[in-house]
Amino acid sequence: MVADRRGPAVEDEQAREALAEYGSPADHEVTIPSRSDAARTVRRLTRLVVIHQWGLSPQLSEVAVLLASELVSNAVLHTGASRFGLRITRTRGRIKVELRDPSRGLPCMLPVRPTDISGRGLFLVDKLSDRWGADLLPIGKYVWFELRVIDR
Repeated sequence: MVADRRGPAVEDEQAREALAEYGSPADHEVTIPSRSDAARTVRRLTRLVVIHQWGLSPQLSEVAVLLASELVSNAVLHTGASRFGLRITRTRGRIKVELRDPSRGLPCMLPVRPTDISGRGLFLVDKLSDRWGADLLPIGKYVWFELRVIDR
């Protein structure tokens, strides 16, 4: 992930604009249109929740942002959905990021070779999260991951 080159103040302002437009995924599931800027919107909302709303570490935020972005990229590329839902929850000892889409096709982690230029999203989710999975719904599914949080 590449940070906004104009600085943190600009990125914070863009995150606040995304929050004003979509709401907080920590308060309720927010609906994000499946567009080319969807991953950027999810990265901004995830960072805003993890760092600013919950006060968790920037390191945890970066992992959550990367993995949320990978889930979004998969949803945009593989489901044909016009929109998807994003929800981020925190319980004692963990955060959970869930992405809902209308497809019942389950994600499939493919073998990754060093020369591959794509197809690494679920590999990253698998290696960097503490747990991940997919839950089928009557229409669609949730794909999710969890990260451990050290509560003080």
